[in-house]
Amino acid sequence: MISDKSLSEYIKGIPKAELHVHIEGTLEPELMFEFAERNGIKIKYKSVQELREAYNFNNLQEFLDIYYAGASVLLTEQDFFDMTCSYLQKAHSQNVIHAEIFFDPQSHTSRGISFDTVIKGIHRALEDGKTKFGISSKLIPCFLRHLDSDSAMETLKTAGQYKDWITAFGLDSSEKGNPPLKFQKVFDAVREAGFLTVAHAGEEGPAEYVWEAIDVLKVSRIDHGNRSLDDASLVEYLSREKIPLTVCPLSNLKLKVVKDLKKHPLKEMMKRGVMVTINSDDPAYFGGYVGENYMALADSLDLNREEIYQLVQNSFTASFLNDDEKKIMVTKAAEFNFDFNPV
Repeated sequence: MISDKSLSEYIKGIPKAELHVHIEGTLEPELMFEFAERNGIKIKYKSVQELREAYNFNNLQEFLDIYYAGASVLLTEQDFFDMTCSYLQKAHSQNVIHAEIFFDPQSHTSRGISFDTVIKGIHRALEDGKTKFGISSKLIPCFLRHLDSDSAMETLKTAGQYKDWITAFGLDSSEKGNPPLKFQKVFDAVREAGFLTVAHAGEEGPAEYVWEAIDVLKVSRIDHGNRSLDDASLVEYLSREKIPLTVCPLSNLKLKVVKDLKKHPLKEMMKRGVMVTINSDDPAYFGGYVGENYMALADSLDLNREEIYQLVQNSFTASFLNDDEKKIMVTKAAEFNFDFNPV
């Protein structure tokens, strides 16, 4: 726990953006059981508690096995709507005012759930969240890297009819043995279609994968990027070119990417000029939403108010908002920072 109560209040109150959250990873066990019951699906866990106890992962693949099993309860547009609304309500409670949300179309279309069903439910909830909570958003479908590039290309073609709803495409799932280079042609087509690109890299994979994501996939952001520190020239490049990293501390701890949050690389990245942001990844599985991730690192790395403020500013700067929108949100955070006066 943060000993400085005022810093805890500061983290809770300051307006912030989240740039790396998988909407399927926000499916809390209670909702999973609710959806399973209303859709007549049997899941192997007998209770919410038993399911939570299964969230003891040794690596990324062990997590993904449960993650994809959890996604099996999502069948209808209403399911995707309800799940996304639940996330937005939590985000609003932590003063997230902008969210850039990943979803995995192939994990649903492979089960016979149409792309239309998935995106319509999520989009409707995002529109509802904008009206109800004032949260702006961007939507980013991700290709599953353990599948082949033909499947990814088919997903891109299907997504084309929703171009107005989609900002960028990403790359996630099992990193080891699935380098960014595998998806070069797909990402060429993504950019030709007018979309931005992001990719998970350097989480379990090497710094070389971060280079590939930049050079081959032409990404605007790197998701995770922990292993970037293994390559000094890469760190220098990330700093110079202002390529953001969307870091997810509690995810890193839960998946044993780091053994101890006190050894998390975020503070060293900041010292070396890298534009780092704090995010939740799959909060229902990893024990915390974006606020808890800020709190955990503030406690473990002894982050001060100025460093928290910089990370919040980074979250807007690294977003896919236009310059005017960024300016408005940066100003909101600056006003909070100026006015904050703990009792």
